[in-house]
Amino acid sequence: MDKLEQFLTRAEGVLARLEAMLPPATPEIDWSVATAFRWRKKQGRGFLQPVAHVSSITLGDLQNIERQKALIEQNTRQFVRGEPANNVLLTGARGTGKSSLIKACLNQYASEGLRLIEVDKDDLTDLGDIVDLISQRPERFVVFCDDLSFEDGESGYKALKVALDGSVAAQSDNVLIYATSNRRHLLPEYMKDNESYRHTDDGEIHPGEVIEEKISLSERFGLWVSFYPFKQDDYLTIVGHWLQHFGVPADQTESARQEALIWALERGSRSGRVAFQFARDWAGKQRGAGQAS
Repeated sequence: MDKLEQFLTRAEGVLARLEAMLPPATPEIDWSVATAFRWRKKQGRGFLQPVAHVSSITLGDLQNIERQKALIEQNTRQFVRGEPANNVLLTGARGTGKSSLIKACLNQYASEGLRLIEVDKDDLTDLGDIVDLISQRPERFVVFCDDLSFEDGESGYKALKVALDGSVAAQSDNVLIYATSNRRHLLPEYMKDNESYRHTDDGEIHPGEVIEEKISLSERFGLWVSFYPFKQDDYLTIVGHWLQHFGVPADQTESARQEALIWALERGSRSGRVAFQFARDWAGKQRGAGQAS
């Protein structure tokens, strides 16, 4: 009997060690608790993690990008309402509202069933698993890849190409991919790439295989939307909007103009992000000065 007890004790110890080595069970998803999720991995197993506090930015908060806003909102509205819509690539200057526009669309259409799943570039190889997980859900999902760019040979590049338009399986009707990037073609471009261009006798130019590969991913996005640096007046308009957002009276925003320009000069950018950061700093200082007096 003692030998049997010893055997059972050892067996329990082995089982405990084996359980510790196994991937944890995938947590059950409560779709009612969140409108946004992040794709996370633990011990090699992926799962959707609800985002407890989603950015509250609205379409009205985004200034001086009216054309871009109209394009993205129209495409998102079509998608939410079950009409044909495109995957979207938003490219251009940093801090001009690319990712904020996607978050604002989520807030605009969440009540109509729109949901957002944020996926890191390193996890793009899991896109197939993500789509399988949500393909039968009644909600409409935007898979969001922020600040996307690739180096030569990264596996996520080919996985994204397949997810966009390269698999034998049809794309799921309730999933779109929205990606932001500072690069139009998502891959680094080198001077030597131009050597692969060839010319015919009549002068027609044909890109070589290297160039074709680098533009092939971007071309799989049906809608391209470009963002550009703001002019000084545009930047100051955005500053004024965010100052009012933080409770600064309209008659006091004029006195902040000069400091706002200096703030932008020091950061080398007149972007919407810089405008928001200045307004938050300036409004906080004004409140602090008022309480001190």
